[in-house]
Amino acid sequence: MLEIVTAYPIFFLLLLFMVAFLYASVGHGGASGYLALMALFGVMAPAMMKSSALIMNIFVSSISFFHYYRTGNFRWKLFFPFAIASIPMAFIGGYIILEPMIYKKILGVILIFPILRFFGVFGKTEGLEKEVKLFWALLTGGIIGMLSGMIGIGGGIILSPVILLLHWGNMKQTAAVSALFILVNSVAGLSGMFSTGIGIDPSVYLWVVVALAGGFAGAYLGSKKFNNLVLKRILAVVLTLACIKLLAT
Repeated sequence: MLEIVTAYPIFFLLLLFMVAFLYASVGHGGASGYLALMALFGVMAPAMMKSSALIMNIFVSSISFFHYYRTGNFRWKLFFPFAIASIPMAFIGGYIILEPMIYKKILGVILIFPILRFFGVFGKTEGLEKEVKLFWALLTGGIIGMLSGMIGIGGGIILSPVILLLHWGNMKQTAAVSALFILVNSVAGLSGMFSTGIGIDPSVYLWVVVALAGGFAGAYLGSKKFNNLVLKRILAVVLTLACIKLLAT
């Protein structure tokens, strides 16, 4: 762990690029990955981590949505039931400031979702698509929205497996819907945080440039036929290290 920390900022920026690249390739903004890296390297306090992750999330998820929308995979009927409840709840969640210890534990648990995603546990579900159940979609969207605002994520990493496991959409549709879901939740959560006086760390400006570069490449290739198994497994290992650190401390 010491070797990783002393290699900052070069190794951190390389991992940041890889996180944005791989998350964008599956229609995600990468906030849970950015938070994992910030926790692993100990670069800033939790409150600033949240706003920093959401800012990068907004840029990368916008790129992801643009590319996946152009491929014709976006479905408004799949997006709206989740977004209607998630947007206001993400704004409210942005107001909530958790104790650092509680924040780390919740983030550690949430990281299990992207770890499983990049180890290939989620994403293989195919079959007959079923109609979205409005009540469950609203409930799911509201819960994810609250978590998104509280922790500083867009929620797509939780929404994606739900859609896939319940056969509400295929892989490409899920990626397209998740990208816009992440974008609107990130904007809402960040608005809530700004209302409490939380600012922006100057380091984020460089990080945004790196994340944008990785996100653009990942979204472009992911919306086509990209599947780099080795990079995904490496990212899964990095996220696992961050998850262990968060849950063990």
